[in-house]
Amino acid sequence: MLTTYIQSAMKHAKYEILDDQTFYGEITGFQGVYANANTLEMCREELQSVLEGWIILGLRMGHPLPEVDGVRLDAVLESV
Repeated sequence: MLTTYIQSAMKHAKYEILDDQTFYGEITGFQGVYANANTLEMCREELQSVLEGWIILGLRMGHPLPEVDGVRLDAVLESV
């Protein structure tokens, strides 16, 4: 379920090339989840890493996580 959640969230990532020719990426609805790197692939990898850390911190702190494409991670954990 965690992998599905991360994959679904990453499908909503938006990327742009900045003036310094680096890539910036973020995921709408995931406050503070963003990355900046020299290549698009590096930016994508960093963004996923940031997302994973954000999820872990959110779960540890008991924060509600956003639903993504019908997937609710907190609902799965509540039933465990």
